[in-house]
Amino acid sequence: MRFNEREAITNPALLKQCAAVFALVLIGFFIGHSLHLEPGTVALSGASLLMLLAYGRQHSEKQSESVHHAFAEVEWITIFFFMGLFMIVGAVEHSGLLSLMGEKLLAATDGNIEKMAFAVLWVSALLSSFLDNIPFVATMIPLLDSAAQQIPDSGNFDTVWWALALGACLGGNGTLIGASANLTVAAFAEKAKQPIGMLAFTKWAFPLMLLTVLLAHFYLWLRYF
Repeated sequence: MRFNEREAITNPALLKQCAAVFALVLIGFFIGHSLHLEPGTVALSGASLLMLLAYGRQHSEKQSESVHHAFAEVEWITIFFFMGLFMIVGAVEHSGLLSLMGEKLLAATDGNIEKMAFAVLWVSALLSSFLDNIPFVATMIPLLDSAAQQIPDSGNFDTVWWALALGACLGGNGTLIGASANLTVAAFAEKAKQPIGMLAFTKWAFPLMLLTVLLAHFYLWLRYF
């Protein structure tokens, strides 16, 4: 409690530069799509700009040392883990498995919006615990859009969209690989000598995830049905 947070700021000028570059990166995320810029391009451009501002005026030897130190602080293990994970998820999506599961899910509900909403909620939650929710949601959007056009009384179809959003978001909390934020925090925890294991995380997180999805289930039922 006696910790003075201002003592942690060793370079106020660099802090202001970080804030300015961070603001530019956020703006780039918002307008990047219209300019045909990928988020990765915006992020790396911001990192390059910040390194230029921070180290550009240093002597060549000091500059080289600072750059090497900055690269050493990058969570390379986490980054390469994400690369491998997204390759696997991309292969699953490219194989057509997600599309097949989505079509089977919609066929099993027989056009009943209530059944469809609850089925989408739970399936998206369970899949998002073990697969990245982005490709699943991207696959389900055109399927649900097509289903909405085929259902005669689709006035209450917003429920299905909410079910997809709630299931995909809450499901990511179920396992350590369910969300990028989980893996990022786990990497920092391991660096601080407090490792978080996959089984230990799932033991506590998966039941809590099921509880939150159950609450979402009751909310949808009370709100729409």
